Amino acid sequence: MSDIIIRKDGRAGLITLNRPKALNALTWDMCLAIEAALDDWRTDHLVDLILIDGAGDRAFCSGGDIADMYASAQRRDFGYGQRFWRDEYRLNRKIHHYPKPIVTFLHGFTMGGGVGIGCHASHRIVCDDSRIAMPECSIGLVPDVGGSLILARAEGYLGSYLGLTGDRMDAGDAIHAGFADHYIAAPSWEALKSVLITTGNVAAIQPSPPPPSRLKDWQKAIDAAFGTPDLTDIRTKLAAQGGTLADHALPLLDYNAPLAMAVAARIIGAVRRDPRIETALDHEFRYTFRCAAQGDFIEGIRAAIIDRDRSPRWQNYTYDDITAMTAPLGKDALIWEDAT
Repeated sequence: MSDIIIRKDGRAGLITLNRPKALNALTWDMCLAIEAALDDWRTDHLVDLILIDGAGDRAFCSGGDIADMYASAQRRDFGYGQRFWRDEYRLNRKIHHYPKPIVTFLHGFTMGGGVGIGCHASHRIVCDDSRIAMPECSIGLVPDVGGSLILARAEGYLGSYLGLTGDRMDAGDAIHAGFADHYIAAPSWEALKSVLITTGNVAAIQPSPPPPSRLKDWQKAIDAAFGTPDLTDIRTKLAAQGGTLADHALPLLDYNAPLAMAVAARIIGAVRRDPRIETALDHEFRYTFRCAAQGDFIEGIRAAIIDRDRSPRWQNYTYDDITAMTAPLGKDALIWEDAT
């Protein structure tokens, strides 16, 4: 069975992530296949739009398949992850700039690498079971795949909250935070897909009013606590606030990798000042390029998916460590060969 199903039908190019038992986790080969299809369809006059969905009923895409990164790092082959991220980020940028509409159906879990495929699209559809998150700090990584751009654009300091805690958004939250555009109940999806395929016209998307957003209700309290990049200050402000937000956020902050959160706060701040996907990917790659050799990423994978003990042993960090992980990469930096 192929991990990804790519075909044309009617006026649409169709991509289905097809690893339902693995929650459609994204492999390197899947990234390259999606990129090749988008390149082919860019100038295909028979393709008016792109439709991307995920097989099964549990996830659009739960993230990147990181087991191979752990194995390669154990061999001290840090180039494997660096090459994977370089290719993945190129794909994320192409989706963001793609000249034709891309419609994504974000059912179930959409996390990490799934955000890079699903949430840079022009038309992002969610339903009642959608759960979207950037939980990278929980494995010693930072919000990447261009996700720091979406976080930076979120209202107030909501992006800092989501990036540092990795909190999961439902449909209403995702629309409020800018990770999705339209709420449409899942039973209507297949009929909508058929119309999109037949007509190639995104005017067929007729959303319903989104559900209420918990994060919208918390916005004022989030802004008051997360308006600083300093983790100690954030914890202090949350503790002083008390209440539902503090009860929810503090355990998430206490679990996640401190160095990764400190770097994530710096990245999101940098992208707020220059909100372009190229800026986001450049700053993210500075960390991911180094994270297997110098950061907590390998320990995070061990605790989450290898030993599954959920007891990561994070390193202590200093200001110099943050600077080292965010410094420009020079000759190793991402290079964009064209404008799209």
